[in-house]
Amino acid sequence: MLRVLQFCGGCVPLHRLQFQFSDSVIQTLLDRELVQVQNTGRGFLLEIAEDFSS
Repeated sequence: MLRVLQFCGGCVPLHRLQFQFSDSVIQTLLDRELVQVQNTGRGFLLEIAEDFSS
């Protein structure tokens, strides 16, 4: 999943990933602080955490 995010420039609309990955996979990455969710006001983006990408 992290490779998908990297391939897409580091962030993807959350609704797009929910069809490809289970909620438990997304939650595990959130718990490990490898990704973060950003509210754009028009939806949610799942993006690689800044600490992980450097």
